Amino acid sequence: MSYKALYRTYRPVDFDDVAGQQHIVQTLKNAVKRQKIAHAYLFCGPRGTGKTSIAKILAKAVNCHDRENSPCGCCDSCLSIQKGNHPDIIEIDAASNNGVDEIRDLIEKVKYAPIEATYKVYIIDEVHMLSAGAFNALLKTLEEPPGHVIFVLATTEPHKVLPTIISRCQRYDFTRVPFEEIVERMEGIVKKENLYVEKEALKLIASLADGGMRDALSILDQCIAYAQDHITAEDVNAIYGITTTEEKLEMLSNVFNHEASVLMNRIKTLSEKGTDIKRLTSDLIELIKETVIYSYTKDKSLLEKLSAEQASSLLQQCPVRQLIEMMDALMETMEKYRNASSVTSYFEVSLLKMMTIRDDTTVICNHREIELSSEKKTDIEEKNEKVQIAAEENLFVEQKQNQKEEQTSMLLESEDVETAMEGSPNLFELEEAKKPAEKQEERRAILKDIQLDYEFVLGLLVQGNKQYKANDIDNWSQLSLLTLNLSVAKEANLLKDCTIAASGKDFILLAAPYEALSNELNEMKNEIEPFLWEYLHIEKHLFVITEEMFRECTKLFIQRRAQGTLPQPVVIDPIRKKEEIKEEVFEKSTEEKLFDLFGKENIKII
Repeated sequence: MSYKALYRTYRPVDFDDVAGQQHIVQTLKNAVKRQKIAHAYLFCGPRGTGKTSIAKILAKAVNCHDRENSPCGCCDSCLSIQKGNHPDIIEIDAASNNGVDEIRDLIEKVKYAPIEATYKVYIIDEVHMLSAGAFNALLKTLEEPPGHVIFVLATTEPHKVLPTIISRCQRYDFTRVPFEEIVERMEGIVKKENLYVEKEALKLIASLADGGMRDALSILDQCIAYAQDHITAEDVNAIYGITTTEEKLEMLSNVFNHEASVLMNRIKTLSEKGTDIKRLTSDLIELIKETVIYSYTKDKSLLEKLSAEQASSLLQQCPVRQLIEMMDALMETMEKYRNASSVTSYFEVSLLKMMTIRDDTTVICNHREIELSSEKKTDIEEKNEKVQIAAEENLFVEQKQNQKEEQTSMLLESEDVETAMEGSPNLFELEEAKKPAEKQEERRAILKDIQLDYEFVLGLLVQGNKQYKANDIDNWSQLSLLTLNLSVAKEANLLKDCTIAASGKDFILLAAPYEALSNELNEMKNEIEPFLWEYLHIEKHLFVITEEMFRECTKLFIQRRAQGTLPQPVVIDPIRKKEEIKEEVFEKSTEEKLFDLFGKENIKII
């Protein structure tokens, strides 16, 4: 007798023999026991999960001679169905019999009574392959078949089945068989076959099967053909071109330790061996995911591919935050594989990205080491170096964060500038008090035609004050509420995307996300400044630059401060109070008010 495949030899013969699908099994057992059998069933779910097997078991159950223990597996009806030669159980493959003529022929035969059984059972596999005409021909019969007929439709793609067909059936959704049940079922089969298979090999096969019991037995069959009676995890890896957990952990270790040369050679070797790179990427994601979960839960029972010691080792080599970023990089690469001409190249680039993520912490740590070593240097050298290190770290953070985080980073940078110049505004005020009044008037007169160039902004930053800025930020927090006020919504919406870069006694410097907005706000100063006074209680002159310009000014400030070439602070006249403006408006004559409202050319005084 020819060899019979494992998945055919060990196909379930009764409901209790089915792996998984307990919700479906229990429902059908109850329906048979109480004689509440539907005329049509739709079984849908992934391949190899038992749809056709349960359909045959249902056919045996409804036709079994032993009503108490159906299906008994011993009566003539059960044995005949088990062998596949029962005249009243008709299996149709819709993939090859999908035309209207085949369905019409089926409908013609439906009306005839069963030859031997109580029910004629039609099992139509891959029913989604039927043509539209065949579906329509089946509709009426499927809705009202003769009392002696049961239809069982099976499909892996229920979305392709007409809704009118689905509505005429009892639908049962099959799920993937749980990992543990696949391993347990294979252990029983291996024992019956007198084979030795490592537990790790069984787990690996169950993982490859991806929830399909039939796939698992097919893989096991192939491993038996390769390794005969003694099967190890290495045998499974060799057949299917996959790597062991230890090899994957070594690859991650290469990434953590920046061993690019070793890693590239390893990938080249795997590619030459025919390793499935997509599968390897998926496995690395799973390993990192389990490590992250273990770091949060410390629950060993949640680990399937790793041991607790291996997960702990990974956590010691790399922080959780970076592991999550690496997992994101691998998942993005998985998406790109769909259109990739060279999967290996994408995989190599992904691992290099993961090294870059590791570089982030290395750079910061190196900066900190420099800070520690600078203790031996003079005070001036130490301060200059720390300022430069802080600037580099802030610029690095900006590159890694999104727009909102960039604004926060700029806020921190401005605070660094203010901290570096802490106390200088007071010294400037003392110097100004000593100068003649005429000289001060000359410098103030320059502000009538302001050019927001780098020198002017540096002059503002020199006199920036942290306390003034903190107060302005508190008032700025009310801006989001003002966007709902129709009378000032225009001004509030223009300002909401800006951040406070620096503040002084008589000025506020804003950073806008793009140049068009900064230009518009500067042109609307006469409208924006009263809004700031009235609603945010910021009675200061307004200046607006772009975020990019502010970043450049910050770097320039740090460099020129180290060189001692910073410009003199810009003198800003105190702004006129609201009361003064109101009083000035009140003092206008009736004619002046009319001219303001309607224009001189439209008014004639009599």
